[in-house]
Amino acid sequence: MLVTFILALIFLSALLFLGYGFLAWVGAAGVWLIGWRIVGIASPLLFESTVVVLALLALIFGVPPLRRSLISRFAMRVMTPVLPRLGETERIALEAGTVWWDAELFSGRPQWEKLLSFTPQGLTADEQAFMDGPVQELCTRLDDWQINQLRDLPTSIWVFLRTNGFFGMIIPKEYGGHGFSAIAHSRVVTRISSRSVAAAVTVMVPNSLGPGELLLHYGTDEQKKYYLPRLAKGDEIPCFGLTGPEAGSDAAATQSEGIVEKRVVDGKQILGLRLNWKKRYITLAPVATLIGLAFRIKDPDHLLGDVEDLGISCALISRDLDGVEIGQRHDPMGVPFMNGPIVGRDVFAPLDCVIGGREGIGHGWRMLMESLAAGRSISLPALSVGAAQMMTRISGAYATVREQFDTPIGRFEGIEEPLARIAGKTYMMTATRTLTCGALDAGEKPAVLSAIAKAYLTEGMREIVTDAMDIRAGAAIQKGPRNSLARAWDAVPIGITVEGANILTRSMIIYGQGAIRCHPFVQHEIDAIANDDLKKFDQAIFGHVNLLVRNATRAKLLAWTGSRLAAAPRTEDTRRYYQHLSRFSAAFELLSDVAMGTLGGSLKRREKISGRLADALAYMYLASCALKRYHDESKTTANYNLVRWSVELCLYRIQEALLGVLENLPARPAAWLLAWAIFPLGARFRPPSDKLGARVARDILEDREARINLTTDIFVPPPGEVGLGALEAALAKAVRALPVETKLRDAVRAGKLDRAPGSMLDEMGRKAGIISAEEYQWLRDADAARNEVVAVDAFDPETFKSLH
Repeated sequence: MLVTFILALIFLSALLFLGYGFLAWVGAAGVWLIGWRIVGIASPLLFESTVVVLALLALIFGVPPLRRSLISRFAMRVMTPVLPRLGETERIALEAGTVWWDAELFSGRPQWEKLLSFTPQGLTADEQAFMDGPVQELCTRLDDWQINQLRDLPTSIWVFLRTNGFFGMIIPKEYGGHGFSAIAHSRVVTRISSRSVAAAVTVMVPNSLGPGELLLHYGTDEQKKYYLPRLAKGDEIPCFGLTGPEAGSDAAATQSEGIVEKRVVDGKQILGLRLNWKKRYITLAPVATLIGLAFRIKDPDHLLGDVEDLGISCALISRDLDGVEIGQRHDPMGVPFMNGPIVGRDVFAPLDCVIGGREGIGHGWRMLMESLAAGRSISLPALSVGAAQMMTRISGAYATVREQFDTPIGRFEGIEEPLARIAGKTYMMTATRTLTCGALDAGEKPAVLSAIAKAYLTEGMREIVTDAMDIRAGAAIQKGPRNSLARAWDAVPIGITVEGANILTRSMIIYGQGAIRCHPFVQHEIDAIANDDLKKFDQAIFGHVNLLVRNATRAKLLAWTGSRLAAAPRTEDTRRYYQHLSRFSAAFELLSDVAMGTLGGSLKRREKISGRLADALAYMYLASCALKRYHDESKTTANYNLVRWSVELCLYRIQEALLGVLENLPARPAAWLLAWAIFPLGARFRPPSDKLGARVARDILEDREARINLTTDIFVPPPGEVGLGALEAALAKAVRALPVETKLRDAVRAGKLDRAPGSMLDEMGRKAGIISAEEYQWLRDADAARNEVVAVDAFDPETFKSLH
């Protein structure tokens, strides 16, 4: 009997760990009671009374109609004021897009095989030909210093962009576009951005949120047939007016409006809109011929029906209409892409200007949210990856070529440290871009993951560019044709700010939407309460209870066992990282439930807490992407070092985010219990070690293939061009000279040569026959190349006055 008891206890504990929730707790309590009775601890009266209680609990909670009547009805009344009430705009934003791997991370038990079996789409033959042809040719023609001085792209570049269909990458071939995939779109922007941010922005805006994207998904057939071919050919240059002085982060608060009215135009009475708006920060506005406009339609005369406020809509407005004021320019951080305000004063446009026609009236907010759910995944993450790969390429080469104290500066630990950060983050960011675009190409519109990619890749760009500037030091702050870093530095705040400022994205979108949208049950609970549906509420709330119980058990057991009980791919040398992420997934879901349960609807105003929860979710996703990349690519030593560095950084940041929530959760008793469950042995994760960082830095300094593999998406100029081109040529010469320099140092240590400064030692070695004449020339060539790439630009006073 005792053996039976032990087996039953093990079985029920397994049920708890695997997620069979509340009833398993009841069963476990019963088994424990039987055990006490066997060993004589429980008296017969206590035993019989408790059996009756447990049987009643099992009956109440195990029979749904009884449970709904006795428990769920009361719970529904209690939770109604606790759960957040969703306005219409919030509901539309929540319902936009899809959930994907984010739902797995929110489950507490991510199914890793699902991720590893997913195959992101590669480039088609047409897409690769475009990369190798027009994109490469464009990058060859671009001169970013010239663009900065002209304050615009040269006319020849605008013509090239139109002629080669750069403005129609997302437009299907049937309308004259390229019909490219998300990954192709991203890689085009990445490569161009490594050459010129202004050119990249000019290309990416017509292919992101704007007239083309909105027409594709919501336009009428007539609108598509007329506008899409013109947009694809560049006959129309689009912009999109969303942000205004009164509506920045709260775009739904727009005061731009269109009043429905009738006018006689050319002798005909036309039903249309009298539009008034003020928009700012609108990219391509100064040169746009077609304005996409978000505004609120009002029908005070009830020309369309009984409803006066018809909601936010999107329309296409020609710049030539009377009352449109367009052409002025903003100056976004000195980066000279076209950006400026648009004002409309009593502009009249026919009603068919609304995207989607009359059926599209009032659906503009949904159109915008659904488009952003996908669009955030592409443009700014691509720009960030371009900057990261560029910084990796420049910093790795410069740290090898630049010498101080007769030693390449990359050998110094002070340079090793930022080099490792640059390489490790670049690996992780490129992995995130690839996987997120892969999800898009598979038909997903992952709203939360898109927001993570936008916010955390642009933040990664900021960190990487800062490190690259520190490595380049004085040469990095002297602007001129030789300096490839300063213009990236100028552009960083733009990526941080647009398409949802990162502060907003982190605290409100990623977790605010993620907690409801990705959680298996919360949105069902909210919907059930809103619809007064007791049956659906019962299913959701007890599914939620089971999930909470399961993850409380899993989080505790995984914490005590160092994550070793978590399932993970068995063939992976990164198995332990999968297990740790599974542990944090359970802990994150448990902590989320407690935060939502104790704070209720006020959680969305506790942005410091929600921001830390967003950090935890984001770094679980970034780590997943890095592991997926390592799984899919060659298992080289360099890749192993990079994935270890990336994931260890993520694990540390997840830990710190969860600890930050625990330290600041207002319900202190709950926080203490959670801390004991989630971190019973304390905070054990650390950032990547110095030893691992040194390996990563050495890989990009000494392993040419590793450095190229990290930077495959960028444009590398020819050797004769100042900047990266000259730096790459200098690197080749420096690498060729390294064995010769080693030979001379060995001769000094052996006493065959006296110590002397570099060029004098070279000459002494040649005369002593230690190095050949050819080797001596290699040293001279390397020195000349070094001098060229460490040089900075200087200008005469008159030229300097005209510089931008």
